[in-house]
Parts: sequence; structure tokens; C-alpha cells
Amino acid sequence: MNDTIRSILDRRSIRAYKPDPLTEEQLRVLEECALASPTAVNAQSWHFTFVTDTGIIDDVDHAVMEAFAANGDTATVERVKSRGGTVFYKAPLAVFISCDRDSKWGEVDAGIAVENLALAAHSLGLGSVIIGMCAAAFKGAEAERLEKLLKFPENHRFAIAIAIGAPDTTKEAHPIHEGRLCRI
Repeated sequence: MNDTIRSILDRRSIRAYKPDPLTEEQLRVLEECALASPTAVNAQSWHFTFVTDTGIIDDVDHAVMEAFAANGDTATVERVKSRGGTVFYKAPLAVFISCDRDSKWGEVDAGIAVENLALAAHSLGLGSVIIGMCAAAFKGAEAERLEKLLKFPENHRFAIAIAIGAPDTTKEAHPIHEGRLCRI
């Protein structure tokens, strides 16, 4: 089995990180892998905001939790609290992917890009967890402030995020559900 397939099969969602910052080389490789992501009709309508400032990560984290609370989504608030109380799990890096509001395929392209980042992180010995729940904060009262804080280009919207860092835990694979696949 080659390294690419091994990375796909071995990668796990990690929800506990060591506080160690990523090296400049790790950041550079992740940035390059993000920008190498394929896109529909090569539109490249995404934008990546790499955040290592833990104050900004905590700010977004708080805004997400406030959005869930404001919407009365107590189940999600309790789930996050049961997993340490933070959306980004104290990871030293959060990457926010935004896409052009007018792009037909922007969110699909962002999904492809976030998987590139997850696999690249794994290949560097880092852990990651893909985070879609941030969308709650980008639909509420904090949306404009967060978009400016994260330097989203004009006419861009939040698509997806990922937390990345040195794992402070191990995790077993979830069972594979072969019933979710068919051949025709």
C-alpha cells in the first residue's frame, strides 16, 4: 500500500492538541497543499486564512458558541462542552476557507481543499479536525466582524475550517460501513 492510501486510511479527527506551534516549514507545506487543491473549472474561488494567533482563534470559538446559544441549540453547546468546551480544541493553527459568494461550486471546492489540508497535516505527523460548525457564527450578528477579522476577500463567505496541530491523543478508526457503498 502506498503512502497516499495509508494516509487516507489512517487519518483521524483529533480533538486534543499539544500547545506547540507549527514550524515555518510545516506551515509552508500546508499552504502549498491548500493552494494545490483542485477546483471546478479551475476557478480557484477559495481563499485560505491561516491563523496562528490563539487570541483570534479563541475569539472565533467564542462567537461560534454564542451563535449556538443565541439560536437555542443547547444540544450542540452541550456536545462541545463535553469535548473540552472549545470548537477548535486549543489547536495552534486554524485555517478558515472562504469562497466567492457567487461561485456555484465554491463550497465543494472548499471541501476538496480542506481534505487536502487534513491529509497533508497527517503526512507531516500532525492531527486535524475539520470544522463545519463555525458556519453558525458567520450567519449571525458577528458575521461581518469575523469576515473582516479573518481578512476574507470582498464578496466571500465562510465555507469550512480545520484545526491542525501536534496530536495530544490517539484515536481508533471508526468502523467502515460497507452498506453505504454500492457497485453498479
